Amino acid sequence: MLGIFNGTRADHPLADPREAKRVLEALPASDALRSLEELAHWFESVRAEASFRPEQRAQLVQLLDEAGQASARKLGREYLSALRQGKRQEARLWTAIHAFWQASALGYATCLDAYATGVKGADALKRSLPLLGARALRAMAARLKWLHLRYGPIDQQLWTMLCRSYALLETKKLARTAVVVYPGVSGESTPELEFLRAMMFNACSPDSLLPEEIEIAERVIALWSADLVLALEHTPETPYWIDLAQAAPPVRMARPPQASPTVRFFGTRRGFAELDGLIGQIRKTREIPSALGLGGAYAPDTVLGVLEHLADSCAPKLAERRHPRHRVKSRLTIAWGFDGILRVLRPGDAAAAESAAFESWIVDNVSVGGFGALVPHVSGDWLRIGCLLALQPEGGDNWLIGVIRRLSRPSLQQAAVGIQTLARSALAIELRVQTSASVSLDTETAILLDSAQLGGEVQVLLRPGAHAPGETFVLDYKGLRTMLLPTSVVERRSDYELVRCRHLIRDAA
Repeated sequence: MLGIFNGTRADHPLADPREAKRVLEALPASDALRSLEELAHWFESVRAEASFRPEQRAQLVQLLDEAGQASARKLGREYLSALRQGKRQEARLWTAIHAFWQASALGYATCLDAYATGVKGADALKRSLPLLGARALRAMAARLKWLHLRYGPIDQQLWTMLCRSYALLETKKLARTAVVVYPGVSGESTPELEFLRAMMFNACSPDSLLPEEIEIAERVIALWSADLVLALEHTPETPYWIDLAQAAPPVRMARPPQASPTVRFFGTRRGFAELDGLIGQIRKTREIPSALGLGGAYAPDTVLGVLEHLADSCAPKLAERRHPRHRVKSRLTIAWGFDGILRVLRPGDAAAAESAAFESWIVDNVSVGGFGALVPHVSGDWLRIGCLLALQPEGGDNWLIGVIRRLSRPSLQQAAVGIQTLARSALAIELRVQTSASVSLDTETAILLDSAQLGGEVQVLLRPGAHAPGETFVLDYKGLRTMLLPTSVVERRSDYELVRCRHLIRDAA
């Protein structure tokens, strides 16, 4: 593979099997974080030890990998909870988990590299090559997932390792050899299926999903990995392609490849046909089917959204854009969050204006439906999928309202975002809650979208919890007392709810 792994050191502690067993038994079973950190250290130590025979190094890499599986799963569950607990804990968990999978992937890559380059003694790896390949590709796929949970950047070396590892197994006609990947884990896999799971996961646009949704998508793809197919020629069921000779992610057939013996096409045999039935079932019952194996950890609406996303991604034909994109280069002034939008909509409020925070982004493309923009410098941790934005194009004087739908990080210093425009104008309003018996004296601050089009149906941004089923809102607007009757919650996020309402004019205010 890469041919860059080497090092020199004698008398390695793990060279003695009894000492290796003692080291692994001494890992702190009650401290999964520290256990993973220590394992990452041992991976690097084993990988760099020049005195190990290839077979000996492979055995140690497998032992270290197996020793970390339970801790990696445990910390993975904690990570999704930590996203709601605090940035510091989330960062500690992510760093430890990512470091473990990175070290594991590099450890296996060293073994495959030794075999591919004919290192002395590497022939002894031939019998275990399918297992080493399957584990290598699974570790690389796990690292890919954890990088996507931070929205990148995805380094080029990872794509090189994924493609070359699989290519080696394919060349040796071992890619479809079934193995039990880990002891005690039911079911078999193959290097080809492990490769396909990673490719399909990346192809299904995780940059437009929240971390919890990324986790669900990865688990659903793994559950139906037997439906995935890899082919030498393009067919309707293989709408994606990847070139094994290139260090690049998979591409949709909307941009076809140049003819090459290293190009592979992939997709699903039935396009995840079962998803349609599950989507209909969840819509009808509002319950998550046991067939998904997700337990009770996720809300039905969240799972439904991910399944619909996967169904669209796996469809043989990509849905056409409703609005064409146009390449441009200009600037956007940005304010973010529910409170940030209120500040720009109330320019006469001196206190609000003084506390307003703005950023300047570079528009890369524009359509009727939104913008693609580059964020030159990511400050703070507020930038995420679903974040509300107030946007003022360069030279304009009005504020558009939008929401981030896609997020990726081409580098550690820069982000790329896709923004959906929700409204061309907005108005800060005060609502009073009406129940069947009375109208509240206190008011709820809200944001009325496209107020100039106030008519039979409108959309309103509210703070979370401002609306309860059965309640309506009273709004005094342009000298008239009007009623807003909520009909559905379009979207619900941590700092806002987007509610669709019927607008009724009652009488003079």
